[in-house]
Amino acid sequence: MKLENMQQGRLIKRYKRFLADIELDNGRQLTVHCPNTGSMKNCADPGSEVWIQDSGNLKRKYLFGWELVQVEGQFWACINTGRANGLIREAIENGVIDELQGYDSIRQEVKYGDENSRIDLFLEDAQRPSCYVEIKNVTLLEQQGVGAFPDAVTTRGAKHLRELMLMVERGHRSVLVFCVPHTGIEQVHPADHIDPEYGQLLREAVLAGVEVYAYGAKITPQEVTISHPLPLHL
Repeated sequence: MKLENMQQGRLIKRYKRFLADIELDNGRQLTVHCPNTGSMKNCADPGSEVWIQDSGNLKRKYLFGWELVQVEGQFWACINTGRANGLIREAIENGVIDELQGYDSIRQEVKYGDENSRIDLFLEDAQRPSCYVEIKNVTLLEQQGVGAFPDAVTTRGAKHLRELMLMVERGHRSVLVFCVPHTGIEQVHPADHIDPEYGQLLREAVLAGVEVYAYGAKITPQEVTISHPLPLHL
């Protein structure tokens, strides 16, 4: 996925969840949109190098959106969670995710389940059961090489796991993909210390037949690309 119209700067602070103050290399300071509803633990340290994107839309209240951050001065992370679905879809269409190949069509944001949910990707093929794909973005690096999800308690994530289990009960295929646009993360664990209920439900979902995979990315200020599978430890 190409990133265009990018500018470099330094993070002053992130606040009110959806806002961040940035200082550009020329000294100019501006407020930008932060497209991430999570805690962004370890990804929002003041002084970190960041890259922001000029939307080109003068009607927007905040012209720029925050895209990338350098973590610990060496790793790159894409903090725009809105890109996760597109990154995984792109990876499927490019043959990167072996487990999700061979379907005739992919649709996004399809209504499903009993709890008023929408599935991120819905894969269909006349010769096999439909496949429901839920995508979660992982950017929490807690120790060397170890990433964790979630970075805050997620009742919404728990709801999605229940819906995926329900689809398995009804004879469909259910898949949870951890999208990991963080170059420092080499394996993924459930963050039991942050949300133990989610971790327990995730293990129950796997036992019920939900498939779970994790995929890492290559990141530059010009492009983010899902590139390789990562070990998942439950």
